[in-house]
Amino acid sequence: MKLSEMREKTVEELKQFVLDSKKALLDARIKLSMHKLENTAEISKTKKAIAQAKTVIVEKENEVKNA
Repeated sequence: MKLSEMREKTVEELKQFVLDSKKALLDARIKLSMHKLENTAEISKTKKAIAQAKTVIVEKENEVKNA
C-alpha cells in the first residue's frame, strides 16, 4: 500500500492493516528460518509498510488533538 493510500484511510483501518502486516511479517520470518522464503525483500518491505502506517496513525491522532 502506498503512503498516499494510507493517508486516505481511517485510524481503525490503519490499525487493522498494521495487525495484518505483523502477521504477514511473522509468516515471512518463519518461512525464512525454514529456507522456504523466495523473496527475502518481502521482510524489509513489510517492516517499512508497518512503520509508515504507524507514522500516519500518529499524525492523524495529533490532528485530532490539535483541532
